[in-house]
Amino acid sequence: MSIINNFYRNAIGRHKAGIWIVTLQSLLTASGFSITIPFLSLYLFQDRGLSMTVVGIIMMASGLFAAFAHISGGEISDRFGRRPVMMVALSVRVLMYAVMAVLVGLTAPVWSIVTCYFIGQAIGMMERPAASAIVADLSPKKKLTEAYGLVRVGVNLGWAAGPAIGGYLAISVAYSWLFGVAALLTALAFIIVSFFFRETYITPTSRQDLTGISSVLKDSSFVIFSAVSLLFFLLMGQMMSTLSIYTVDIIGLSTAQYGLLLTTNGLIVVFLQYPVAYKLGGFSKSRLLIIGCLLQAIGFFIFGFSGAFMMSIVAMIVITLGEIIYAPASLAVVGEIAPQKYRGRYMGVFGLTQILGISVSPLLGGILIDVFPSEHLMIWGPLALLGIAAAAGYYLWGKRYKTTGL
Repeated sequence: MSIINNFYRNAIGRHKAGIWIVTLQSLLTASGFSITIPFLSLYLFQDRGLSMTVVGIIMMASGLFAAFAHISGGEISDRFGRRPVMMVALSVRVLMYAVMAVLVGLTAPVWSIVTCYFIGQAIGMMERPAASAIVADLSPKKKLTEAYGLVRVGVNLGWAAGPAIGGYLAISVAYSWLFGVAALLTALAFIIVSFFFRETYITPTSRQDLTGISSVLKDSSFVIFSAVSLLFFLLMGQMMSTLSIYTVDIIGLSTAQYGLLLTTNGLIVVFLQYPVAYKLGGFSKSRLLIIGCLLQAIGFFIFGFSGAFMMSIVAMIVITLGEIIYAPASLAVVGEIAPQKYRGRYMGVFGLTQILGISVSPLLGGILIDVFPSEHLMIWGPLALLGIAAAAGYYLWGKRYKTTGL
């Protein structure tokens, strides 16, 4: 434990203030998101009577709806700066949570709840490529993996606290209260960015529009990297909708135990993400991506044998180890590939890949659950193959572009 503490003490002076602000606002927004959204699938499935396939379609559609706004966030941040994008995105998320609290509390029609979620989540997603671009703006290449690891500590500290709080509130108060808490946390993030964050992109380009994305598509290294990443995100996205239904409705864990699974994920990242990113920063990034994919595949496959809480904890530990190796390395690759004036654009396109994968994943997992409700390996076996395919893809990508040092 003292070794881990030393890593974090040393990190204070190694990174600029802007990165710490991004880390703090990521912590708060992740807390708000994880208090509410992981339980939204359960609410729609259990309380409103929707099938898992329909829930999967809703989650997929919301992600596709958010994709345009997400990629626009990167474009706009390259033209007008990072700060305005973050301010607008955070304020809209506050409004979304507040309105959803009212709608859920009144048991409003499902279409109104889904529509509110679609709009708020779409505009809220504009913040992510801007925040990722800020890290690339402020960090030298040799510290990129480490800096993204630090931001992920904030995100997952939020994920550690959020599901535990959400799981407790879900069994003690009405579900609508969860959105009220999320609104307060996101409002605090908005205040912090408003008062303490200084713009990091001083010389925006004279003109940016969506047609400029074609320049990104000409970068073959980045396009192939993003295509392979899509396979990984199809697997990673199962942690949300699919895993909640599987653990609670199929193998019989309580909602609070599902929350503790997500909390386990968050706590491991909080304690190990930065030290691991620091130690692995000099390793080949393609090798790190391969290891991360294989660990995620193994972890999700273990769920196929899981019928008890402790086995589920083991599976989550393996999944999380893959996550803390993969996530900062993937963002560091994008930060290195992207030209300085187009960092927001590249982060937006890569984020689009992530959104597409995570949005489609609930539908894929939902179909498998509906077709094989009692055959656990038929659910998680095909999904684990996605991680193996991604590992193979990164291996081939690394061999082709090894001259880049990635």
